[in-house]
Amino acid sequence: MIIDTHIHLDDTRYDDDLEEVLQRAKKEGVSKFIIPGADPSTLQKAINISEAYDDVYFSVGVHPYDIESFDMINFEEYIQHPKCVAIGECGLDYYRLEGTEEEKENEKKKQQEIFIAQISIAKKFKKPLIIHIRDASVDSKRILEECNASEVGGVLHCFNADEQLLSLADNRFYFGIGGVLTFKNAKKLVNVLPKIPKEKLLIETDGPYLTPTPFRGKRNEPLYTKYVVNKMSELLDLPIEIIQNTTTKNALKLFNIY
Repeated sequence: MIIDTHIHLDDTRYDDDLEEVLQRAKKEGVSKFIIPGADPSTLQKAINISEAYDDVYFSVGVHPYDIESFDMINFEEYIQHPKCVAIGECGLDYYRLEGTEEEKENEKKKQQEIFIAQISIAKKFKKPLIIHIRDASVDSKRILEECNASEVGGVLHCFNADEQLLSLADNRFYFGIGGVLTFKNAKKLVNVLPKIPKEKLLIETDGPYLTPTPFRGKRNEPLYTKYVVNKMSELLDLPIEIIQNTTTKNALKLFNIY
């Protein structure tokens, strides 16, 4: 079976056919789904979905693009929910920084402060982290190490193939691999994949985004995790069943799901 460890089922693009999306995935062996907390405005929707389906879980967090919303969330209230399995999606994203150099530095500082705050919450409540890193590997790794985030560990969602982050595998961190692995321009990730310890690999979609080949341009959904698994099997020269079993075992362990 497969666990989709990062799927935005609370996105409006699933509103009309959520039941069908889940059923299609289950028929192909996708057994569990985790909705990352990125935008506080859709958090209650994610919770409602997790309550409606036994095999759907959620996390609570604030994406680096939404740090202004951080104070809107009463983390303690949501963390107590039995379907809450992680803190995040949190982290650093310097890709879209705008303005003067001073304004960019101020934005980086704000992102780092909110990231550190969410690491502290994760440690307090002993929940793993779902981490978003884009164009910010050096600062992200430094903060994770300085804050001793290895106490709880987590997943580097949509792993960016930066080799300097591989050492985090020794600190209870996993690496989320999705549709990007199937892209023609994913040479960096293809080359780095064999260097990731097998016991640290996770499967994800990041749906509705990053739809794998051969469905690029369409809405992504958990069903398509099988194409990620197939590509991973090919690249690592391992049977599909081994990839499925290993990544499922890894996900159950990290998120403490039974």
